[in-house]
Amino acid sequence: MAAELDAFDRKILALLQENADQSTAEISEAVGLSPSPCWRRIQRLREEGYIKAQVALVDRRKIGLNTQVFAQVKLNAHGRSHLEEFSDAIRGFPEVLDCYVTMGPTDFLLRIVAADIDAYERFFFDKLSRVPGVQEINSIVALSEIKSTTELPLTAV
Repeated sequence: MAAELDAFDRKILALLQENADQSTAEISEAVGLSPSPCWRRIQRLREEGYIKAQVALVDRRKIGLNTQVFAQVKLNAHGRSHLEEFSDAIRGFPEVLDCYVTMGPTDFLLRIVAADIDAYERFFFDKLSRVPGVQEINSIVALSEIKSTTELPLTAV
């Protein structure tokens, strides 16, 4: 699908990733198109699924979520037969921002936010460790954030 994007599409996507509040007129001026063709391209990019959503990125610290933890989860042999059940449980935890199936010594990598270590401990014992099939959880507390972005490298494709 990426091969179907031309230079205008890539520029439009880059601008929207940077600031989705820009008007079509601002975007069209920045990419060198008139507003109508630019608007049609944006609509097409939405319809074809290149633009999944336009959201506000909230600063987690400003709302009191000061702790970020990465948890590596390993399921027991019996638990692996219930991957869908585990996945459904994880989807129901608002503290879990990201969940990835991994290859290697663990089965999942989770990114979790909490107000503080005590809040994470409660989440760990009251929710995460009680999901059926969980054998082992290794928690890694992030001390500081060097880079965090939602912008994809459009020039790399």
